[in-house]
Amino acid sequence: MPVRTGLILVALVSAVPWAAAEESDAPVRIADLRLPAVETLGDRPSAAPGSRAVLDAELIAETAADRPAEILNQAPGVNIQMNSGQEHLIAIRSPVLSGGAGQGSFLILENGVPVRSPAFGNVNSLIEPHHEVASQIEIVRGPGSAKYGSNAVHGLINTFLPSPDDSAYLRASYNTLDRWRGDASVNLGDDTRLNLSLLDDKGWRDDTGSKQQKLSLLTEQSLGQWDVTAWIAASSLNQETASFIQGPRAYEDRDLAKTNPNPEAFRDAWSARAALRLERDLGPGSLVLTPNVHSQGMVFSQHFLPYGGVEKNAHTGGGLMARYDLDTNGLIDWRFGADVDLASGYLKEIQLNPNPSPNFPQGIHYNYVVDTQVFALWGEADMSLTGDLRLLAGLRAETHDYTYDTRAPAGINGRFNVPADRSDDFSFMTPKLGLVWDRDWYSLYANYARGARAPQVSDLYRLQNLQVPGEIKAERIDSVEIGVRGSALFNHLDFDIAAYWMEKENFFFRDSDGLNVVDGSTRHQGIEAAATLRIDDRLSVGGNVAWSLQEYTFDRPVVAALERIVSGNRIDTAPEWLADARIDWQALGALKLSLTLEHVGEYFTDPANTVAYPGHTVLGARAGWTLSDSLEAYLILRNLTDERYADRADVAFGNERYFPGEPLNATFGITKRF
Repeated sequence: MPVRTGLILVALVSAVPWAAAEESDAPVRIADLRLPAVETLGDRPSAAPGSRAVLDAELIAETAADRPAEILNQAPGVNIQMNSGQEHLIAIRSPVLSGGAGQGSFLILENGVPVRSPAFGNVNSLIEPHHEVASQIEIVRGPGSAKYGSNAVHGLINTFLPSPDDSAYLRASYNTLDRWRGDASVNLGDDTRLNLSLLDDKGWRDDTGSKQQKLSLLTEQSLGQWDVTAWIAASSLNQETASFIQGPRAYEDRDLAKTNPNPEAFRDAWSARAALRLERDLGPGSLVLTPNVHSQGMVFSQHFLPYGGVEKNAHTGGGLMARYDLDTNGLIDWRFGADVDLASGYLKEIQLNPNPSPNFPQGIHYNYVVDTQVFALWGEADMSLTGDLRLLAGLRAETHDYTYDTRAPAGINGRFNVPADRSDDFSFMTPKLGLVWDRDWYSLYANYARGARAPQVSDLYRLQNLQVPGEIKAERIDSVEIGVRGSALFNHLDFDIAAYWMEKENFFFRDSDGLNVVDGSTRHQGIEAAATLRIDDRLSVGGNVAWSLQEYTFDRPVVAALERIVSGNRIDTAPEWLADARIDWQALGALKLSLTLEHVGEYFTDPANTVAYPGHTVLGARAGWTLSDSLEAYLILRNLTDERYADRADVAFGNERYFPGEPLNATFGITKRF
């Protein structure tokens, strides 16, 4: 199947509301661990209790990530597993989650605004933000629902677009796996920044070519008493997809790793977003209003399922985020907010070919339209108890309403259960309470937070024959965390250490036989440490390590041995150890060398803990030559030792399956700054 060329202008035009209607049939690698400001658009106090990493513009530029895992996995406690092309699954203080859990457990934002409406998540949602040119990427680890609402269960990822004040540049590169890329981030006048990224990847596995385009524009203006920041962003992906290779340690066979068992598989996706941030002083405080709109569409083959269906989905949504910061000139700083999001979307799944199993009948499985409404109120109080002890308390109340209308006949059809038309609603409250004790060179903190998510649309209405409509509950996680961060050795050493304990209830997930589990419970505990040591002006060493123990806390005595869960079993695809390290050396005035290491520890690939992936360690290197004040050439080597490993390993339908990691490859690039 030839690659379908995507036009990003089509994505921009498609952002109008009808687009998602029902179809008619000194190199501190993690920028300053004392948490520098990403305040303007991030709206998160820099000294708040809890864990956060900020990946800065220098690291983003030097990494030159073609795929989101290459940049995000440099943060503590983050494990993005790449599948084929741009496809991926996310873990932040969690196992790698798929299905509805993967869609709804991580909040993805751009300039502080969600890229999707809460009920219409996607496990591949990191393909949408413009991370290639970002000025910063913020990763909050642990529940953030008290401030950000549904989906910030295990954490959030916030990508910041460059402003007109940031350095402008053009960048072009070629990778030995036959991957071409170009990025432009340039000013249009003094107040507007235009960004464009183009990727043409022929694919190192058979029949895996892809083309991706991203466009964003941000402008800063003054309108009377209002400070205005406006932006638009769009993405388009046309990808030929490789499926899993199967068999014990299949990833070790380099010839097999290059094959594609499903050359007909594909994924086409587009997204478009627009937002307007208006800020002004009002009374004894400041008011921020952020109206926003977003739209997306996707069609792909379900090569990972035994019946190989085709799914088409889309949604359009938008609303208003309002915030008021009250300056009392006293001991307490107050912040209040209200959020509204309205959305409409559809999903259609069809099985084109017959399957020998009666569980998977040919034809339409699902075809529905869902309208959603989300309303939320939240507040925070930041109180100074003593000169160096602060308390931060917050509470959010949120309600979600769903109206579902099926276009397919209601009833059970093989494994598939199509509910009749219905309405559902969910409400919950998410508190947080934290203490921060600031000392001269370090800060200690303790934090309690609750995360929650209303079900995804696919959780509620893409049912199976063993399910009953209306049985799914809102997922909830409670987290306790302590930590210390600061600088030592005359500011040569920055450090950040955190320990956490979390319990989750009403865990909804899909097992490896494709069956939905609606009432799971889990426990997550771990320790994360990150540090950067600047030995002198030319040499620095940095990195992070994360240990976690993630367990099921319920029993599921099913017949299939691989799916049998006993309380205390390790959760599958949850490595006990993650680590990342980096050495940066300014070898000459014009030559900078870097060596990187990424380690993923052993993990079980089935819930019964009978099959395991041994883990891997991958090395990388970079050399950057400054040819002039504005021109740099660079070389990036990935998988320096040509390790044979798997980006993702799991067990499904009784088979050990792998997405093999890329072999040794090199990227040659040049950057021109203005």
